[in-house]
Amino acid sequence: MRGVVTGFAVIWSVTLVGYVVGRYNLLGPHGTAVIARLVFLIATPALLFGTLARSTVADLATPALAAFVLSTVVVAAGYLLVARLGWRRPAGEATVGTLSASYVNAANLGLPVAAYVLDDVSFVAPVLIFQVLVAAPLALGVLDATSTDRGLHLRRLALLPARNPIMLGCAGGVLVSISGWHPPAELLRPFDLVGSAAVPLALIALGMSLPGSRPLAGGPDAQQRYVAVTLKIVVQPLVAYLIARFGLGLTGPTLLAAVVTSALPTAQNVFVFATHYRQAQSLARDVVVLSTLAAAVSLAVIAALLG
Repeated sequence: MRGVVTGFAVIWSVTLVGYVVGRYNLLGPHGTAVIARLVFLIATPALLFGTLARSTVADLATPALAAFVLSTVVVAAGYLLVARLGWRRPAGEATVGTLSASYVNAANLGLPVAAYVLDDVSFVAPVLIFQVLVAAPLALGVLDATSTDRGLHLRRLALLPARNPIMLGCAGGVLVSISGWHPPAELLRPFDLVGSAAVPLALIALGMSLPGSRPLAGGPDAQQRYVAVTLKIVVQPLVAYLIARFGLGLTGPTLLAAVVTSALPTAQNVFVFATHYRQAQSLARDVVVLSTLAAAVSLAVIAALLG
């Protein structure tokens, strides 16, 4: 319970600062977009490079991660099918919705929850690595293609990492990791310093976008919003539990880790991605807000039942 309270207190405190900045227009009419671009182009790549440079391939090989990945695939595929075939939403908007329903807040909320609920932050590292190495590049590839009129071609897809700072950060970190070289702390310190700004700036940008928003109001994306929140907060942890418990035979702390990581709310980076590519920004913002509110209850229930 302490980890849940601590994590959410941090999130809402920093988001409140952003709300005040946006409410009084302290950074001007383009402040939200500028901060979101700073996070996307500079701070997040630095954070991912430093994180992946210190990781190893063995960090990914955990049973809890297998349950998390499978639950993510089930939820993402379910939302994508409904969005494309049922609602007939364009690819960019459907991609943002899919991320909203399945891309968890592993960094800012996952770490304190892992520390205080799971007593082991190593459960979160594989989730974070999976998302930045697999989920994010796939989604960003689609968003990059839909942001232009040229579509997704093999050459453009191959050159995407060279145009996308987040992928460059990931690729650089992975190359350092698999090389076996362990950079000295002094060399990684600038990346850590810049990267440490990624999460708070993303939360501030999210808070700045809230004045005037009505996440519970009706509208053209209301159905998508509530479906994404339900998938994220209810369906994904339930699927993770069924897979972990009955498919993989997990019990104890490993079972709890699989369910807790799957129950984390939508990451604020989804809003950053949506803002950068100008795709379904209000949908991403509202799902982040509502899923974070709902997860405060669901995570406490999960910790009480399985902890």
